[in-house]
Amino acid sequence: MDSDENEIRSEKPATALRRGWTTGACATAATKAALTALLTGEFPDPVVITLPKGEQPGFALARESLDEKTAMAAIIKDAGDDPDVTHGAMVIARIQRLAQGQGIVFKAGDGVGTVTRAGLPVPVGEPAINPVPRRMMTETVTALCQHHGISPDIEIEVSIENGAELALQTWNPRLGILGGLSVLGTTGIVHPFSCAAWIHSIHRGIDVARAEGFPHVLGATGSSSEKTAQNFHGLSDLACLDMGDFAGGLLKYLRAHPVPRLTIAGGFAKMTKLAQGAMDLHSGRSQVDMAWLAEKAGELGADRELTDQILAANTALEALELTGAAGLDLPEIIGKAARNAVLDVLRGAPVSVDVMVTDRAGTLLAHAV
Repeated sequence: MDSDENEIRSEKPATALRRGWTTGACATAATKAALTALLTGEFPDPVVITLPKGEQPGFALARESLDEKTAMAAIIKDAGDDPDVTHGAMVIARIQRLAQGQGIVFKAGDGVGTVTRAGLPVPVGEPAINPVPRRMMTETVTALCQHHGISPDIEIEVSIENGAELALQTWNPRLGILGGLSVLGTTGIVHPFSCAAWIHSIHRGIDVARAEGFPHVLGATGSSSEKTAQNFHGLSDLACLDMGDFAGGLLKYLRAHPVPRLTIAGGFAKMTKLAQGAMDLHSGRSQVDMAWLAEKAGELGADRELTDQILAANTALEALELTGAAGLDLPEIIGKAARNAVLDVLRGAPVSVDVMVTDRAGTLLAHAV
């Protein structure tokens, strides 16, 4: 889901939860429609894009305009049944060609934020368009330009109608993303968020694992860490529980319905929150305690200057980079503390536990056994 843009909507789905599309997918579709029109004079409607996992959804255009130099297309974001503040927002892409050699340039239009603080996956000064949406738009533009025999020198300006106002309901201002929302998404798909339904599915996954006699299950916070841990341990897909942010929901059920071995895997920030005792790892309901991280860095030998830098850090990623540059293995101490937190919740249940800490790309940073 667009995890930094969540707000519970008032309506409640009466049937099975319906998935939707991320802001990144909408921006990519709008970009493709606008660039196609700029090159051919016609807007594709619906416009079909290819998502990172191969799905090819079609998006209807809400607005379009074309002149000799620019093209604009807009799409209404449908977040499905996810409680997402951007549900129903208009995502707009305005495209213009640049001089040869300038490449693909991203620009923050109205309602899209600009990064002003370090520790985020996008450099300071850049539009708050995350890496995967950037890649999706870049690949789309490159393919279209190649097809039409021109160099991919294109400016992509992404806007979100009323985005500045909507961003006040998110964590963006606190993170130093100013002026609007972030363009987010790693798969292009928003999976509907329902605490009860999600935790229920975790419980059913444990039930299946026990019924099949699996000796080892995996709970991961996301797809990158899941893939790393699954490959490391050679686990089948059925052994992978869709834990997401709900570590507590998984652990409490395992306490009463144990499986011989459990691996918990996740990114550094989520595992830091778990290490601090948080059992709901969602960004809207638990935060990394920088004072605690600074204390742990001090235990590893960090000097006063470094601990002060950690205290002032914007994100856990920034703290990780600071300690890594100083040669301190903060992930190892986080992994051990997270494992202890897991064992505390399991309360002596016959479950052997290991914790794997990864970076955003899924690279293993620490393994606590």
